[in-house]
Amino acid sequence: MTSSRTEPYSISRLNLEAQGLLEGSFPLIWLQGELSNLSRPRSGHWYFSLKDDRAQVNGAMFRNRNQLLRFQPRDGQQVLVRARVTLYVPRGGFQLVVEHMEEAGEGALRAQFEALKAKLEAEGLFASERKRPLPRWPRRIGVITSPSGAAVRDVVQVLTRRCPGIPVLVYPAAVQGDEAPMQLRRALDLAVRRADCDVLIIGRGGGSLEDLWAFNDEALVRAVAACPIPIVSAVGHEVDVALTDFAADLRAPTPSAAAELVSPDGEAILARLDQLQRRQHRAVAGTLQYRRQRLSQLAHRLQLRHPQRELEQRRQQVDEYQARLQRALQHKQTLLQARLDRLKGRVMQQSPLQRLALQRQRLLGLQRRLPVPLLHQRSQLQQRLTGLGRRLHTASPLATLDRGYSLTLAEGQPLRSVQTLREGQTVETRLADGRFESKVTRLPPSSDND
Repeated sequence: MTSSRTEPYSISRLNLEAQGLLEGSFPLIWLQGELSNLSRPRSGHWYFSLKDDRAQVNGAMFRNRNQLLRFQPRDGQQVLVRARVTLYVPRGGFQLVVEHMEEAGEGALRAQFEALKAKLEAEGLFASERKRPLPRWPRRIGVITSPSGAAVRDVVQVLTRRCPGIPVLVYPAAVQGDEAPMQLRRALDLAVRRADCDVLIIGRGGGSLEDLWAFNDEALVRAVAACPIPIVSAVGHEVDVALTDFAADLRAPTPSAAAELVSPDGEAILARLDQLQRRQHRAVAGTLQYRRQRLSQLAHRLQLRHPQRELEQRRQQVDEYQARLQRALQHKQTLLQARLDRLKGRVMQQSPLQRLALQRQRLLGLQRRLPVPLLHQRSQLQQRLTGLGRRLHTASPLATLDRGYSLTLAEGQPLRSVQTLREGQTVETRLADGRFESKVTRLPPSSDND
């Protein structure tokens, strides 16, 4: 009689097939949960549990992956992981093999960032054909940022160094927090309506993704893309990226770099003008020298071919041509010098030293007007202080002492009843001109005290 029983599975075969089924049924998935039982053995691999309020699952993250993390996870922390679902064959344990881990809050923001970026990119807001070139010689530069942050100081410092003649207009706005997106949009709208600037810079210093989140606001990104004024986005450090970077006409890695991009180099301009002037001088002098040599050659040829009188006429013509060339050269030099003087004057008019002198004169005028109302206010405050002092002195216990009375203290508190005293206790008596201590040697009977 033959048996109908099939060949039994081995444990290893069962676990291997179960592992294959799990890994084939689940792609890489995202999970969010709380870390617990986190272990870091010498191998560098991490082992932990990931749980929510109803269940938990074991997980592992190998060294080649966990070395890429930008934070140190800890027990009790909410994390977002991308993992493979598998089974650990030797123990038959269901587990996750984690490929990537991030803090839950930042992970949600990152997902929101990528979704909004894909949406706006599909609408064409980030297309390269929408980008406009920056003006080479801006008349005024606008900066949309926090008026108290490091970014505005860096921008102003770079612009002052490179081209002090260009005015800088700051449109203040919060750059972090719930109110920041609305304030940034209002500042951008104000800059567009006033149209005072030829180019705008919008940005802030570095920070976390949450700190920079105001620059990922959809309404702000659309406003940047629709801005009729060329705009540079400079959000955070070089590694930070915001959606305004894609919508702006140009992205700068830092606010300082943005200032470099929008401003011409004043020293380079003056050096270029000086170089052009020297080239002009050399060109005119070379032309004049060539004409002189040519005239000399012609004069020599005429001397051989014509009589003395014809030669004298030719020499006279040469002198006239030389005089005309000299006058033309002087006129050209005068025009170039006048142009250079005008450019230098325009640069000096915008110099911080001249502005400082004007502000100093204004300050002196204000200082001359300031003392009169201050002295009047000081007199009123002095009279009021004197009256309050009199009232305070009248209500003070020290005024009572001045009239011949004394104040007795027991253990630092005013003595109100003999019943609170005890024999041998030290009391303090205060008079108007000093104090002394005494000791209680005898207390009268209670009936005497009534």
